[in-house]
Order: sequence, then structure tokens, then C-alpha cells
Amino acid sequence: MVRRMLHAGYERAPLPPAREESRTETPPESSEPPARAQKKPAKSRDPFFDNAKYLTILLVGIGHAWDPLREDSRAAEAMYFVLYTFHMPAFILISGYLSRSFEARPGQIKRLITGIAIPYLILQTIYTYFMRWAQDNPDREFHYQEPGFALWFLVALFIWRLTTPIWKTLRWPLPVALALGMAASVTPTISSDLNLMRVLQFLPFFVLGLLLRPEHFELVKRKQMRMIAVPIVALTLLFSYWAVPRMSKSWFLHDKAAEDFGVPSWVGGVMYLALFGCGLVLTVCFLSWVPRRLMWFTSLGAGTLYAYLLHIFFIQGSRQFDWYEMDWVDHPLSRVAITVLAGVMMTVLCTPLVTRIFRYVIEPKADWFFRRDAGEAARKREKQSGRHARPTSRAHERPSRAQPPTPGAHT
Repeated sequence: MVRRMLHAGYERAPLPPAREESRTETPPESSEPPARAQKKPAKSRDPFFDNAKYLTILLVGIGHAWDPLREDSRAAEAMYFVLYTFHMPAFILISGYLSRSFEARPGQIKRLITGIAIPYLILQTIYTYFMRWAQDNPDREFHYQEPGFALWFLVALFIWRLTTPIWKTLRWPLPVALALGMAASVTPTISSDLNLMRVLQFLPFFVLGLLLRPEHFELVKRKQMRMIAVPIVALTLLFSYWAVPRMSKSWFLHDKAAEDFGVPSWVGGVMYLALFGCGLVLTVCFLSWVPRRLMWFTSLGAGTLYAYLLHIFFIQGSRQFDWYEMDWVDHPLSRVAITVLAGVMMTVLCTPLVTRIFRYVIEPKADWFFRRDAGEAARKREKQSGRHARPTSRAHERPSRAQPPTPGAHT
């Protein structure tokens, strides 16, 4: 029952993510007459995943806001290292888990295009115009093959979800995905087109999400896991503080090959596997702290894609217009204030008001773009006709008492 509830409640993915087509199941045969058949209660969303989606998108915005601050503080850079070790892996893993039902059916392909591909083209166009204005560069080209700033995630999610049926057919999907990611980390000739370096290096987290089941998350929710997570995160912070002067933050972005860091290929491969392991451990720690009950922010988990795509313009605006050069930013408490402002920004961008305003940009229906499915239309008509049908009398609802019912009459 738990699996069915989680599966049905999360057919629509986060981050990003496009809505998935729900499976239809044949209802069990009932021994009661049709008139007495009870309606099944509506299945609700699991608050755990909405809470996790909201908290991860909150960390994404905070991480982008921290980036200009890290160079002036070793402690800030250490927290930046820890945050970037797991916040995108956690976001991607949840996206993979919520994509398990994708089987490339026509309806799913349609939602993949309208929920990811078309929003990418729209946002990439708007982003180009925005940067033309912000940088005073009217000649900036429309590089649709090179995603702007954080828009790479839409390209990655489109590719990952489109290849989901392939990963479902493999015997060892996670080792294969890890091999591809490690191969990308030692291949400097991978071009920047479609940000394939990141697509391949983050791929294992999406594939791992496809392999997870509700019972795996039940293990993470245990009290023992929450207690174990405390010393793990504390030790990670200490190690990150030590590693700040010895390590580049670009390792956590997964957008470069080992050669770009001036290290041998085998070092890059080992580093990639180590970061995958660290990201997975910290993701488990993070998920163990995610509330399992309804919270004030639970409903905001449905708007994480909007926050992810819209916060790009605020973050880039703060950098292009030198907001970080103001005098107050140098105050020690400025980092706390900027963190709070980033959290408020991401929270507002998840609200229903924002999703209603920008729905036609981020989730356009675009029915005109697709061929009409005659079979689906027929099923809808049949469903509507069955819904409006009503029994005419009590005699049709149950067999007569004077005559015993015929065996199998209701099967």
C-alpha cells in the first residue's frame, strides 16, 4: 500500500520535473452489487518527498548566493564544499526516483517535451535577452546548444529521463552509469555542447534514484540514521575546512576533466568515485533529517521547478550589477543576511501565486504541437459516459430476494 501511495502521488517529478503518466490497474472483482461499491479514497502526496524537494531547492539557491562570498572566508568555503558535495546529487536522486514510471509512452513523451524541452527553449531565449541587457552586449548569440548558467539541469533531465527505459533493461545499471561518469571525468575532449560533461558525471545519481524503492527510504527515516548523521556531517565540515587551501571547488561542479586540474587521469577517476561516495553518504544524512510529516512548507515542494528556473535571473542580476560590492556585504553578519535572503527568495518562488503566473512559460500545454490521439480521446469519452451513467431502479442494483443470485453474476 505504501508503494502504491508513493508511486501514484509522485508521478510528477520536481525539480524539475515533468509529470509522469500514471499506470492503470484492473480493479479487483467485487462481491458486492455495483450500487454498493464504495469509492476509493483519493491518494495523497507523501509529504516526505515534497519536504525533501523544497529543502534541496532551498540549498541550491543558498549555494548560488554563497559563491561570491567564499573567497573571503575559509569557513564559508568549507561550508560551500560540503553543500556542493550533496545538494545537487540529492536533487538528482529524487528526480530519478520520481521518474521510475517513465516508459516512453506517447503521453509521457508529450509531457517530457512540454515540461522540459519547451521550457528550456523559452528560458534559454529569455536568459539570452537578459544577459544582453545586463552585460550591455546586444550581440550576444543564442547558444541553444550551450545551456546558460543553471539551465543545464533541464537538458540533463531530458536526456536522463529519455534514456530511463534503457537503464531499466540493464542488469547492472549503476555500475554502467558509474563507468560512463568516470570515463567522462578523464576525457577532456568532451565539448561544452549540451553540457555533456555534467550530464554524464551526475548520471549515476539519477540511475540510483531509478533503482530505489519506498522501503529504501524507510531505512533512511529511522531515528538511528538521524543520530549517525550528526558526527558524519561534523567530520565532513572539519575535513572540508582542511581541504579548502588544497582543493579546487570546481571538483564539485563536475564540469571539467582531470586534465583541466593538472592531475593524471587515474587521479581524476579516483577523485570522481570518491566524490560520488561522499555525495551519496551526505545525501543519506540529509534525507534522514527531512521531516516526514506535513510542515508549513510541504505544499511548496510542488513548485521547486519554478524556483530553480526563476532564481537564475536574481542570482545573475546580483553578480552582473555588483550587488556584492556594496559596503555592507563586508560585514561578518552579511553572510547570514544573504543566506536568509536567498532562502526567502526560493520560498517565494515556490508559492502557488508564482506558479500560476509563470505556468504558461514553464509548463505550457502546447496541445497544438502534437497529433491528436484518437485512442486516448475515445477512452476519455468512455470514462465520461460511465461517470454519468446511473442505475434506474433498485431492481437493477441487486438480485431479487425471491430468487437466489446466479453464480458469477457479478464477475
